[in-house]
Amino acid sequence: MKELLEKINETLEVIRSYVKDEYRIGIILGTGLGGLVKEIEIEAEIDYSLLPHFPLSTVESHHGKLIFGKIAGKNIVAMQGRFHFYEGYTMQQITYPVRVFKFLGVETLLVSNACGGMNPDYKRGDVMLMSDHINLLGDNPLIGKNIDELGPRFPDMSEAYSKELLSIAEEVALENKIKVQKGVYVAVPGPNLETRAEYKFLRAIGADVVGMSTIPENIVANHMGMKVLGISIITDECDPENLKPVTVQEIIEAAMKAEPKMTLILKEVIKKL
Repeated sequence: MKELLEKINETLEVIRSYVKDEYRIGIILGTGLGGLVKEIEIEAEIDYSLLPHFPLSTVESHHGKLIFGKIAGKNIVAMQGRFHFYEGYTMQQITYPVRVFKFLGVETLLVSNACGGMNPDYKRGDVMLMSDHINLLGDNPLIGKNIDELGPRFPDMSEAYSKELLSIAEEVALENKIKVQKGVYVAVPGPNLETRAEYKFLRAIGADVVGMSTIPENIVANHMGMKVLGISIITDECDPENLKPVTVQEIIEAAMKAEPKMTLILKEVIKKL
């Protein structure tokens, strides 16, 4: 476990050769959702390949850069490209960047993802604010010996997604006349999409949307005392009775089409922080 702290310090040493500031806001950009980068006054970009102990993204549309700069005058650090369990990474590898974020000063984490909508009221292209989640990934990034310097052995998850940040995001959506849903995200391992029976099951246990990411990062962020806002874009409608085949390209296209709404919400939320 001491090794993890040593690894973080080695990563920070490289980052500090590029930037010296503190960064209070961290952002993780999901599939097809990299448009927010255009809103950043970029001060530095570092390829993941240059960062010791960082995994490399293997997924189409995930670029693999750590970006430092400002949005609305606020210092932010953004991951353009995230890591997934189905890529073969461990939970500890997936969440390693979030650990590094904390040591850069991050107190607020904004996480985005593309997902399938199971709630019949949700439509392709809708934006959903995450109010809670269900972890069906079959693993947890906190398994193993706890490092007390990083967080408590048994972190509380009663407010996994900050009510304060949710309220700000809803206020922003209202001010900008953007329709938003609010619901529960369930994460499954993937990489295949779900069967009809699986969609029925996931809906029955209380999930509104389904994806393959976000929850590991959220757990580690909560472990380290960060506030989290999760925002999803619904890229396909997952009605078991009317299920149609969907390709990854169609999912990416749907995410990119709806992405400006998410970008506006995140940008305005950052202004209000």
